[in-house]
Amino acid sequence: MEKTGESPQQNNPWILRRQLLRLKLWVLERFRIGDRQFMLVWSALIGFLGALAAELFRRATDLLHYLATGSNAEIISSFARLPFWQRIAVPTAGGVLAGLTLWLGNRLTSRLRQKETTDYMEAIVVGSGSISLSASLVKSLSALFSISTGASIGREGPLVQLSSLVASLIARVRDLPVAQRRQLVACGAAAGIASAYNAPIAGSFFVAEIILGTVVVEALGPLILAAVVATFTAQVLHGGGPIYKSSGFTLYTPLELIPLACVGIVSGFLAPAYLWFLRTVQRLFSRVTIPVPAKLALGGAIVGCLAVISPDVCGNGQGLLSILFHQNWYSDEVFAILMLKLVATAATFGTGAVGGVFTPSLFVGAAIGMLYGRGILFAFPGFHSDPAMYAVVGMGSFIAATTGAPLMSILMGFELTLDYTLAPLLMVNCVVAYYCSSIFEKQFIYGESLERKGAAFFNRQLAEAKIADLIRHDPLTLPPNATFSQIEKTFLQNRYQHIYVIGKEMRFLGAVSLHDIKEFLDQPELGNMVIAADIMNENFPRISPLQPMSEALEKFAEVDSERLPVVDNFGSQRLIGSISKTDIMLHLAGKVSSKAPR
Repeated sequence: MEKTGESPQQNNPWILRRQLLRLKLWVLERFRIGDRQFMLVWSALIGFLGALAAELFRRATDLLHYLATGSNAEIISSFARLPFWQRIAVPTAGGVLAGLTLWLGNRLTSRLRQKETTDYMEAIVVGSGSISLSASLVKSLSALFSISTGASIGREGPLVQLSSLVASLIARVRDLPVAQRRQLVACGAAAGIASAYNAPIAGSFFVAEIILGTVVVEALGPLILAAVVATFTAQVLHGGGPIYKSSGFTLYTPLELIPLACVGIVSGFLAPAYLWFLRTVQRLFSRVTIPVPAKLALGGAIVGCLAVISPDVCGNGQGLLSILFHQNWYSDEVFAILMLKLVATAATFGTGAVGGVFTPSLFVGAAIGMLYGRGILFAFPGFHSDPAMYAVVGMGSFIAATTGAPLMSILMGFELTLDYTLAPLLMVNCVVAYYCSSIFEKQFIYGESLERKGAAFFNRQLAEAKIADLIRHDPLTLPPNATFSQIEKTFLQNRYQHIYVIGKEMRFLGAVSLHDIKEFLDQPELGNMVIAADIMNENFPRISPLQPMSEALEKFAEVDSERLPVVDNFGSQRLIGSISKTDIMLHLAGKVSSKAPR
């Protein structure tokens, strides 16, 4: 009687395990869940954490700005309340602090001999996906001093840097392979852009079009999810909605479409001159042999002197854009502030201040469009043109002409205003501006940076990608004498569909598939008699790090598996890890898009 009573209790774990395995098989046979699906989970987490990092940086800049100016107002308003001497002193002091941070930080980090890059573009395109923590914090702290004290530089740079850093740290903790590290850092960059502008679509396409150079689903899907999560998180933290919400534009006559369609031509021809000006000023400052703190202080002093004339030059230009769209400025006022902002941005950028020029470029494009629209209104008063409409179209087309990314620019212009009326005009003008600018400009605003980091050799590196770079050193293994119960437990505790069977000295003997044990689940009397060696596939394909990537792809065609075992060589057959099909696809995604159009 006692034995009879104990039998059901002893069998309960066994029965439960069999039921769970049946459920897992049912799910796997109907829902193909692999690394691509798990990548979406990581991208959503990165979007959330990236938005938190961006919000912390925003609040830090607000706090430091208050300490520097004694005002909680927007940067232009706070500088307008300062006496003339303080308008010069604040950005100059900010430049000194920013320069000292870079100088001291670079000295400290250089002693560490760090191998990681500090540039998210480099980490995504040609790097290992690892971003230096200490060097990134140095750059972000330097940007904090510059931005909060009125430097004419965008804060989207440090926002993207911090968000990408969060993604890199997660990838490092998870010990992911190079391909997935790069993908996660790209998700971090998309989250940073999206949280900076409340533009999730444009943020994801910014990374896909400018940095990755491809819009294939494998690369774009995680970017979109990260950007959307980051946008929603940012909206919860500090409010949502488009940054430059338009009140709606109306065309009083179809003839106005003609001058509107020419905005892209104007932007396309002026954008190369703008880029040339920025690079020329940067080269001039590079010849000035003074310490970094003094050089950044000089840039801050130039901005401060311009702020004496007009405090509108201070900041990244986001507040200035709102004023431009909603206040009825005269043409000479728009032209004057445009010239002052150009000089302030060039001085800040040229001296080496950490930040971005994306937002200042948005203002330059909008100001050019505004001036063009006022010229059309003056020449053809019967059109009743709204210059603000030309400003929005000019903003989008100028960004397309400076970045070489028309698709991203179309989406950015639309998301910043949410005015569908302008969407067709943005589509036409952004494409026209890109083609006009490409007549003179071959590198665009990020092209020189990417080429310097090796993006010109990106396709060759992909073609020469080594299996050793993609190996995951965490193979799921069991000995050949493992019991069926051990096999069951291993499959339940892990999400992989294959268990590698290894002998002495990690020698690869074969693989047990989850589907191979299906027949034993309904025959427990047979299951209790078999071991791993009885049901393993001895001819399971394997790959060596010495083989080319093309052979790995051929091996994947031989078996329905997400992973292949990697052995040191085919003589010893010692198992050293596994390689994922998804990692290879992510690695080769850019290769296809870079070919000539088909």
